[in-house]
Amino acid sequence: QVALVESGGGLVQSGDSLRLSCAASGLTFSRASMAWFRQAPGKEREYVAAISWSGGITSYALSVKGRFTISRDNAKNTLYLQMSSLNPEDTAVYLCAARSGSVSILSREYNYWGQGTQVTVSS
Repeated sequence: QVALVESGGGLVQSGDSLRLSCAASGLTFSRASMAWFRQAPGKEREYVAAISWSGGITSYALSVKGRFTISRDNAKNTLYLQMSSLNPEDTAVYLCAARSGSVSILSREYNYWGQGTQVTVSS
């Protein structure tokens, strides 16, 4: 059974940094494309970043490009999201997702999802 467990969220102030982690089990992590999405209250799920199975291809939403970095450690079956220069608009539940195909920015193309970790940025 596939499990994706996010951690690292919390309450921070504007300008702070935070690193999220997503521990994966039950799938061949080293062959999975991974992504981060986020969902704020009353808003649709929003793409944040994605990474190929090897880590050689990364993609970012324009709203986070230059501030967030997605990475992975296949030896640890773990996905990361380093977030810097956080602002209140980044407040959301952050979810990691996995798929067996190539990198995608579309949530409907991801087969597996974690429960999410809350990130709250105060002004």
